[in-house]
Amino acid sequence: MYSEPAASHDSFETLIPARLDRLPWTQFHCLLVIGLGITWVLDGLEITLMSAVSAVLQRPDVLHFTAAEVGFISSCYLTGAVLGSLAFGYLTDRFGRRLFFFVSLSLYLAGVGLTAASWNLASFAIFRFLTGAGIGGEYSAVNSAIDELIPARLRGRIDLLVNGSYWLGAAAGSAATLIILDPRLFAPNLGWRLGFGIGATIGLMIIPLRTFIPESPRWLLTHGRGKEAEATVAEIERMAAAASARRIEPSSRAQPIRLRMRDRFGLGEILKPLITQYRSRSILAAVLMIAQAFVYNAIFFTYAMVLSRFYGVPPNTTGIYLLPFAVGNFLGPLMLGPLFDVVGRRQMIAATYALAALILMLTGWMFARGLLSSAGQTALWTLMFFFASAAASSAYLTVSEIFPLEIRALAIAIFFSTGTAVGGIAAPWVFGKLIYVGSRIAMLYGYLLAGGLMMIAAAVELAIGVAAERQSLEAIAAPLSSAD
Repeated sequence: MYSEPAASHDSFETLIPARLDRLPWTQFHCLLVIGLGITWVLDGLEITLMSAVSAVLQRPDVLHFTAAEVGFISSCYLTGAVLGSLAFGYLTDRFGRRLFFFVSLSLYLAGVGLTAASWNLASFAIFRFLTGAGIGGEYSAVNSAIDELIPARLRGRIDLLVNGSYWLGAAAGSAATLIILDPRLFAPNLGWRLGFGIGATIGLMIIPLRTFIPESPRWLLTHGRGKEAEATVAEIERMAAAASARRIEPSSRAQPIRLRMRDRFGLGEILKPLITQYRSRSILAAVLMIAQAFVYNAIFFTYAMVLSRFYGVPPNTTGIYLLPFAVGNFLGPLMLGPLFDVVGRRQMIAATYALAALILMLTGWMFARGLLSSAGQTALWTLMFFFASAAASSAYLTVSEIFPLEIRALAIAIFFSTGTAVGGIAAPWVFGKLIYVGSRIAMLYGYLLAGGLMMIAAAVELAIGVAAERQSLEAIAAPLSSAD
C-alpha cells in the first residue's frame, strides 16, 4: 500500500515497512546477506594478515619497522576508517545506500592492493589509511541496508551473523599465513605482499554480486521516490511468493505509517536529534562502541607481537595462534545470535560484555603471574572472544536500529568513528608501547583497563538499553519524515 501525495509537502500513508518485515526468509535475503556481508569476510582475511605479518615487517631484511611503527600503521588504518565512515555515512544518507556499496568497496580494494606494493613506512601508512577509509564507508552503507531489508523478527541474529562473518575471513587469513610466511616457500619480503595482492584480487568478485541488490525501499520512501519503493517491494514479494509457491498475504496486524515526502535533510536536522531527543541512546551507542573497539584493537592487532616478545614464538608461525581466535569469534555470534531476538537485546548485550570482561581480566592476571603458556593464553583469549564477538556485533546492531532512518548511516558512522577514535586508534599505540617495555605487569594494567571498559558498557546497557527485539525499525525510532 502506497498512496501518492498530491504535492511534495503533503503526507502519505504506506505499509511498505510492514510488508518488508512480514516476509518469509527467501532467496533474496540470502543474496543480500552474501552480497553485502562477504565484505566482512574479506576484511577479516586482510586484517588477520596484517596482524600476523606485524612481526615479519620488523625484520631487517623486510621493512625493519619497530613495534611502535607497526602500532602507528594500525592507527593510520583506523584513522582512515574514522574519516571514511563519517564522509560516506553522510553521503549514504543523502544519496542512497546502493551507490556507496560500490564506491566504498572500490576504495577499500584499491587500498589493499596498493599495500602489497609498499616500500617504506610512509607508503605503508598511506595505503592502510585508504584501506581504512573504504571499510569505514562499508560499515555505514552495508549495516544500514541490511537492517532496512531484513524482517524484524530475524534482524538481530542476521545482523550478528553478518558482522561475525568477518571471522570466517580471519580464519582463512590465519591459515594462509602458514603458507605465505613459510620461508621455505616464499622469501620473507615476498610472502606478505602476495597475501595482500591475492586478497584484493579475490575482492573484485564481490562487485558483480552487488549489482543484484536494490536500493533500500525505506530510504526511497523518505526521499520522495515512493513509486520506486513500491516497485522494489513488489518484486521482492514476487520472488518470495515464487520461492514458497504461495501468495504472500498482508499482515492482519500491520498499521500504515504516515510520512511527509522530502528529498533532502539539512545537516542540522540530521545531527540535532542525536543530542536532544536521542541523547541517552547516543550515550549508549558511544559507550558500547568505545569498549569493544578498545578490546579488539588492543588485543588482536598486537597479539602476534606478544607471542614473539613474551613467548618466543617464531614470527612465521604466529598465524596458527590467531586461528582459534577466529573460530571463537565466529561461533559466538552464530550460537548466541538467536538469543538476541528471543531473550532480548538488553539482557544479552549486557551478559556478553560482562562475561568477556571477566575472562579478559582473569587472563591478564594469569599472564602477569607467569601462569600461562602461549597455548594456554590463546585458549583463554579464544573463550573471551566467543562472548566479546557477540558483544561487538551487538554494538553495531544497536547503533543501526535505534536511530531514525534518515540519519541511520550517519549515526553508524559517528559512533563507529567515536569508538574507533577513542578506543581503537589509541589502543594499538598504547599496547605497542607496553609490549616494547616488555613488562608483564605493565601489560596487566592494559588488560585491566580494557576489561573495565567492557564492564562499564555492560552496566550502561542494563541501565538505558533499548528493547528493540522483534520490533519494526519505525516503532523503535520514528522517521524524521513522520507526519504523526
